Amino acid sequence: MPTTGMPTARTAEGSRLATSSESLPGPWKLWGAYLAERAWGTVREDYSDDGEAWTYFPHDHARSRAYRWSEDGLAGVSDNLQRLCLALALWNGQDLILKERIFGLTNAEGNHGEDVKEYWWYTDATPTHSWLSWRYHYPQRAFPYEQLIEENAKRTKAEPEFELLDTDAFDDDRYWTITVDYAKASPDDVCMRISVHNNGPDEATLHVLPTVWFRNNWSWGDNRRRPSLRVEGNDVLTDHGSLASMRVSVGSTATWLVCDNETNVSRLFGVEPVPGSFPKDAINDTVVNGLPLTNPDLTGTKAGAHHKVTVAPGATAEIRLRMQPADAVAADLTDTFDDAMAARKADADEFYAALTPPAATTEEALVLRQACAGMVWGQQLYHVDVARWLAGDPSRPPPARGRAAVRNGRWRHLNAADVMSMPDTWEFPWFASWDLAFQAVALAHIDAPFAKHQLILLCREWFMHPNGQLPAYEWSYGDMNPPVHAWAALRVFEIDGSTDRGFLERIFHKLLINFTWWVNRTDNGDNNVFEGGFLGLDNIGAFDRSGPLPIPGILEQSDATAWMAMYCANMLSIALALANDDPVYADVATKFLEHFAYISTAMNASGMWDETDGFYYDIVTSPDADVLALRVRSMVGLIPLYASAVLDPTVFSTLTDFRKRVDWFIANRPAFAESIGHLKAAKRSDDEPLLLSIVTPERLKRIMLTVADPAEFLSPHGLRSLSRCHEAHPFTLSLASGTTVVDYEPGESTNELFGGNSNWRGPVWMPVNAMVIEALRRYAIALGDGFTIKYPNDESGTEQSLLVIADDLSRRLISLFVNDAAGRRPVMGIYERMQTDPKWHDLILFHEYFHGDTGAGLGASHQTGWTGLVIDLIITSAMARGNPTPS
Repeated sequence: MPTTGMPTARTAEGSRLATSSESLPGPWKLWGAYLAERAWGTVREDYSDDGEAWTYFPHDHARSRAYRWSEDGLAGVSDNLQRLCLALALWNGQDLILKERIFGLTNAEGNHGEDVKEYWWYTDATPTHSWLSWRYHYPQRAFPYEQLIEENAKRTKAEPEFELLDTDAFDDDRYWTITVDYAKASPDDVCMRISVHNNGPDEATLHVLPTVWFRNNWSWGDNRRRPSLRVEGNDVLTDHGSLASMRVSVGSTATWLVCDNETNVSRLFGVEPVPGSFPKDAINDTVVNGLPLTNPDLTGTKAGAHHKVTVAPGATAEIRLRMQPADAVAADLTDTFDDAMAARKADADEFYAALTPPAATTEEALVLRQACAGMVWGQQLYHVDVARWLAGDPSRPPPARGRAAVRNGRWRHLNAADVMSMPDTWEFPWFASWDLAFQAVALAHIDAPFAKHQLILLCREWFMHPNGQLPAYEWSYGDMNPPVHAWAALRVFEIDGSTDRGFLERIFHKLLINFTWWVNRTDNGDNNVFEGGFLGLDNIGAFDRSGPLPIPGILEQSDATAWMAMYCANMLSIALALANDDPVYADVATKFLEHFAYISTAMNASGMWDETDGFYYDIVTSPDADVLALRVRSMVGLIPLYASAVLDPTVFSTLTDFRKRVDWFIANRPAFAESIGHLKAAKRSDDEPLLLSIVTPERLKRIMLTVADPAEFLSPHGLRSLSRCHEAHPFTLSLASGTTVVDYEPGESTNELFGGNSNWRGPVWMPVNAMVIEALRRYAIALGDGFTIKYPNDESGTEQSLLVIADDLSRRLISLFVNDAAGRRPVMGIYERMQTDPKWHDLILFHEYFHGDTGAGLGASHQTGWTGLVIDLIITSAMARGNPTPS
């Protein structure tokens, strides 16, 4: 695979990045965008009896209730342990509350599940967070909270979501463009610039409150030292036991309002307030309601610098703040502030100029930079101690008995306080294991040490279960996500230049433990055919694949079995890479090669391959050994393509013991060896690459004809997760309880299976597409340009090599975000303001998934997370255009 060769290393930002490592973040990462857009409604904050996290801590409580484990805010930054936080609050003079955090609907409120209802973008960032830029569009009218809730409640799952752009919130351009830029003059000297632009036709006034506060870690019965801050002139001075004291400075036009980051027990619970208390919503009530509720002594644990700015139509006002060590000289908000802003912006330009391949287009460069920004802004502190969370805090009423049975009771060992890459800063402000693997691949292009840290972190003893399972995600650590971490480790190793043997060796030993867990846990019949449940593909099947079957038998899964074969192939590749320096690893390599052969043979003999259809399906094996194929033509049948590896022929000349074992295996286990495509090439010349694969070249051709068919998987913007053939021909399964149906749904889901906003029944998903593309590149190396497929498989198609097909699929995925011939970005869908208004059009959202026909963005709107793989696609595709010879 092509690699970047770290072209950014010689930039100023690259030099700063060099101070960090896989284990240590370095001084330039002490402060960063580690603050979530949402902490309310998360599992960590849920102490309910029934596990209903969304209702236990709703949005309405957030302004008044101290968080237990994390914080949230607009354009927020914090130190890397989230002791001291800095973010933005706004009030347009019309809303009933300050705008201190992003608003959205809970899972029950949205007609397609949880759903954010605001517009903000991560427009720029460097990997050390030395430069950050964030943009938000805030209506000048009263924010339509109730309208959004009520209208979505009226809508069915067959109808689209009701969005903020569907209201009159932005009519006549009566809205504010808020831009927040952060620049570090030094590792602990942070400059914050807030630009407020009035897009409306009339003069308007906005209240702007950059706010600094301590995360509350003192109210939970630990006898922790309570930090404090106090106002001195135009500055706030902070005092925290484990963090250096800081000076936060603003201009003379601001008025500091001070309270405490404590719960308003009177408002929420009807409890008599503590005399002289100033709870966390006191600033809200002072600004919005005109009540003098903040602390007149100007001391506490939360402070907002209240600016009231009146801006002419089309004009911009600017507010500045600087946070430095308390013993620094008086803060300069002019010359050195300007110097820092200009220098860090120039550094960011230099960094991305070096990262962007020369062959990339201007549009691709724009998408690449904003995707990288999303990956940086998506790094947030993940803090939870599950044992403590289950037991409750000494200072609070104990949770209900039996609570451990509701959620995560088997994960008492999990104890995290780490900066992690999150899938989405609002909908998923917590890690998810297979998302994180894809995120690491994207991150490796801009911050390889952090990418390595993420993969190793999930395998550490405070995350990995003692039995070897990796935690899936916060909602249920015990669910199973596909085992993609060995694949991600290989890709990160390659992107970083294939030189960090220590990283590869370290994660290999951890993954050996995890691999053993998978084999023991999901091969119930000890027959090398695997189960595993929904495996991240949510509602792709006819029924809940993680629950009891509605018919007698065992569900044996095409995707689970292929994922395990892929795991073997990846571990084999890692072992061979390590064996170059230490032949001991050759022994482990033979173990994984042989295990791959066993799984491949079992899968192809199981009945999963349908010779008539030329496709792989899940099967149900009944108690009397009958096999029922579940003929849902979906991504489940394409995942076997991933289970492949190309072996450099030199391994057989340099690793003689490995060669002997392979020869023995071919001679003595011919039934298994025959099932692996091109393994017998080891008996041929030593100068040809060797392909291990579940899918033989003959079957590959048949599968690819289905993949390449626009009436099936091939959409203008990638591969659909479900064949379009099911639009006219739904899959039906008659059960005792009724008939279950799987039909083609290119947009939002219309069923409740595994949540209302997740849909694998037609939309395009970036990660599984990216892995198909990578698999085709591997096959191309082994099979050569002479192996061709009609592509597209319609009247317009011609015979094309696999490499050409892979490049075209990459182009289709990238096209989701770039302007088409009409100047429209498919991701923006039907919203004309986004498509035609220059104030919106170049601001890209990286959605969770995309409409299977139009490419419109769907699901979580800030899931740069795994959709950040577009970074890898753009770089790899542009490099291939510049150097078309595959490597």
